Amino acid sequence: MKKVRFLLIALVVLAALAACAPGINPVIRTPDIHGVVAGFWRGLWNGFIAPVTFIISLFNGNVHVYEVHNNGGWYDFGFLLGISSILGGGAGGAASRRRWRS
Repeated sequence: MKKVRFLLIALVVLAALAACAPGINPVIRTPDIHGVVAGFWRGLWNGFIAPVTFIISLFNGNVHVYEVHNNGGWYDFGFLLGISSILGGGAGGAASRRRWRS
């Protein structure tokens, strides 16, 4: 029963993150997508939601995992920091290795 409850909570969280997928808001009429440059914070957020965004991008051609119009190194650093914190980073791999040995 606990596994089913955990799975349902995980699905609700993933659905909530999917609602936050990045993209242009046509309501505010952004004048030029090329003028909008993503920085560190946008990279961090895109890294957090990258697993969900990847799944959505498989079914929707307008959704992309990585922001093309970014400011370079700071966006990359934020993206990698965000995705590694969601996927466990290096510490998660070391902990799983210790579990297998014992």
